[in-house]
Parts: sequence; C-alpha cells; structure tokens
Amino acid sequence: MKAHHLNIFFIFVFGALGGLLFGFDTGIISGASSLIESDFSLNIEQTGFITSSVLIGSSIGALSVGSLSDKFGRKKLLILASVLFLIGSGLSMSAVGFVSMVIARIILGFAVGSASALTPAYLAELADAPHRGSLGSMFQLMITLGILLAYVSNLGFLGHNLLGLRDWRWMLGSALIPALILFIGSIVLPESPRYLVEKGRIDEARSVLYQLREKTNEDPDKELADIKKVSNQPKGGFKELFTFARPAVIVAIGLMLLQQLVGINSVIYFLPQVFIKGFGFQAGNAIWISVGIGVVNFLCTVLAYNIMDKFNRRTILLFGSIVMSVSIGILSVLNFTLSVKQAAIPTMILIAIYIFGFAVSWGPICWLMIGEIFPLNIRGVGTSIGSAANWIANFIVSQFFLVLLATFHDNVGGPFAIFTFFAILSIFFVIYLVPETRGKSLEQIEMDMRRKPLPKKN
Repeated sequence: MKAHHLNIFFIFVFGALGGLLFGFDTGIISGASSLIESDFSLNIEQTGFITSSVLIGSSIGALSVGSLSDKFGRKKLLILASVLFLIGSGLSMSAVGFVSMVIARIILGFAVGSASALTPAYLAELADAPHRGSLGSMFQLMITLGILLAYVSNLGFLGHNLLGLRDWRWMLGSALIPALILFIGSIVLPESPRYLVEKGRIDEARSVLYQLREKTNEDPDKELADIKKVSNQPKGGFKELFTFARPAVIVAIGLMLLQQLVGINSVIYFLPQVFIKGFGFQAGNAIWISVGIGVVNFLCTVLAYNIMDKFNRRTILLFGSIVMSVSIGILSVLNFTLSVKQAAIPTMILIAIYIFGFAVSWGPICWLMIGEIFPLNIRGVGTSIGSAANWIANFIVSQFFLVLLATFHDNVGGPFAIFTFFAILSIFFVIYLVPETRGKSLEQIEMDMRRKPLPKKN
C-alpha cells in the first residue's frame, strides 16, 4: 500500500519538476550575472539582456507548446522540454561570450516557457477534483524551491573556481542535475487520461485513471464517462477561444498579467540590488537578504499547498490581494516619508509580508486555474496563452524595474507605489471576473461554462 502512495506521489513530483527548473533557471542568474559581466567585460545593457533573454525564449516556448501538446500529448512535450533544459544548461555553463550566452539562455527560455505552459494542464488533468488544488499548487511549490536552491547554489559556488572553471559556470551548470531528473522522470510518467480520451485511446485512459484513483474515493469509470461526454462536445478548435471559451481566455490573461504586475519578480530578480542601491547595503549582506526572502517564499508556498483544498480559490486570491496592497502601500509611503536609515528594516519586514501574501495566493492559484478553466480540446492552447501573458508581463516588469528605481532616485517607494496600484486592481478583477472552481471536476467546470458563457460574481 505504501509503495502505491509513493508511486502516485512521485508521479506528481516528477510532473511538477518543470516548475523546479523554471524557478532554478530564473533565480540562478541573479548571483551569476555580475560575475559574467566582469568575466566577459560586458556593459550594463548586455548584462540586462542576458538576464531577460530567457524571458524572450519563454514567451515563444509558452505560445508554441500548447497546440503541440494538444496534438502530440503532454508527456512527449515534457520529454522535449527536459532535453531543452539539458542543452540550455550545458551551453550556458560552457558559453564563451555574450552571443553564445544569449543563445544558451534563449534555449533555456524555450524549455522554461514550455514547462510553464505544459505542467499546470498536465497536473490538473491527472489530479482528482477534491485534491486538485493542492496537487496543482505543487507547480508553484517547485518554482519557489527552485528559486531557493538557485540562491543556495549561488552562495555555495561563489568564489570557488573548481577544476579550473569559474564559479559562475558551476552555478549555471548545477541546473543539469534537476534537468536530468526531469528527463528520466518524464519518460516514466503516464500520459494524461484526458488527452488519451480526446485521441480515442479509451482503454489506455481507463488504465491510467484506475492507477491514479485506486486509493481515493473517486469512481474512475464515472470520471471516464464524464471525460468522454465532454470529449464528444462539438469541436471548435481555435474558434472556441473567441466564443464560449472567451471568458476563460480573459480570466487566464488577467490572472497572469496581474500576477506579474504586482511586482513579484522585481523582488526575486533584483532584491540584492534594491538593498545595495536603495539602502547602501554591502553585496554579501544583500545576497543573504535574498536567501531569507527565498526561504519565506518557499515556506509560505508550503502553507498554500496545505490550505489550497480547504478554502475557495476566490477567497484565497482576495486575501492575498489585500495583504499585498496594504504591505507595499505602507512600504511606498514609508520610503517617501522616512530617511533611508529609518526605512531599511521596515522595508525588509513589509517585503516579507508582501511575499507571504503573494506566495499563499496569487503565486500558486494563477498557475492552478489556467490548468482548470479551459475546455479539454483547447486546454493546451489556453494554458499557452495564459503562460505567455505571464512571461510578457514578467519581461516588462524585469526590464523596467531598475529604470523605474533610477527615475525615483533609487527610492524603492516609487516602483512599489506602481505595484500597489496593480495589487488594488487585482481585488476588483477577482470580485467581478474570476469564477470559483474548487471541488468541481474539470468536466463540471467546462459544462458550467458551456451553459453560462460569462463567469458570474459569487
């Protein structure tokens, strides 16, 4: 009996490993970029482009993988993403200059974007309705673990030029280990039962469902019948994105844009620079602050994993929006009214509260919901659109954060005042547009949307 539970546990852990690589490859560059800059004699613009080039690849990867996963299956595309992770990690470790590093980072971006579009749909399609919240939020849990491991890897390798290789090469190369684990894992993972039904492979779908539901109270035969019923609905393909699936598209894009526009990745990518430039901290101390924030981010996502199936999605999102609005709103006011010395410690505490608000709500739920709200036959394309919106907003925030910081003369109150506006906007977005999905099967969610084309306020 234990062996079976371990088996199911590993299916979801391996399924979510794309998230760990997503977090690792976006977090690792924060410690390596200044070392690469000095090693390759780069200017600031080139260093910035190396950081953001992964986001360009991610946007393209996210947009292109959805229709491919609807055609060829979630599993094959996960294997492809793991191969791209291996190639990108190896090339970035062995880069010889600006151009080769950018090429390596764009390949990594393809992999990260593919994983970010594939994994939410894949996990949602494997999970049973009562546990889909917690199992789906494993993706975000893995992202935060990846970021934390990247920070730890940066600290561990810093100043250690092992075997004649510079420290930053070991930092970037350490991503090869989780990439290899994902490659092995994705080979043994089952295909999504919903994809199998969509392709007429009913017996295979039944076998996977019996394996996944053996120790739950869910009836795999009833679930299979529901999936077949939805699969037999009229097919509209891309047209569905603009007809009854249009509310899902609006919700997915809105959730994913706001998840980034509240400023989370400006904190993840640039926190050391915030404390160096804004508060005059030493570089070593600033990196330790980012590790501390990484720990808070991870622990709060563990909390989210444990509460995700106990509260409505909308309730958790509203709670997070309010916590973020209040914490960074106060942060902005303090940084405009107090001296730099007086504001430093309150800023640290308020950023931790803001991270808590994000990590228990908008962090996991946005990725969870884009895997839930789209109809079966365009779920891959739908999650691609949501994921691409996330990467585009991520690119905008990461490109302009340091510019905004400079515009406000290194006063962090300025950028965070803008993030506060979007945090407040997110409250109204949830109230008026986001549907409730907790406890419903994916087939129920789809049939509800077919009956009610517009999400109603609960």
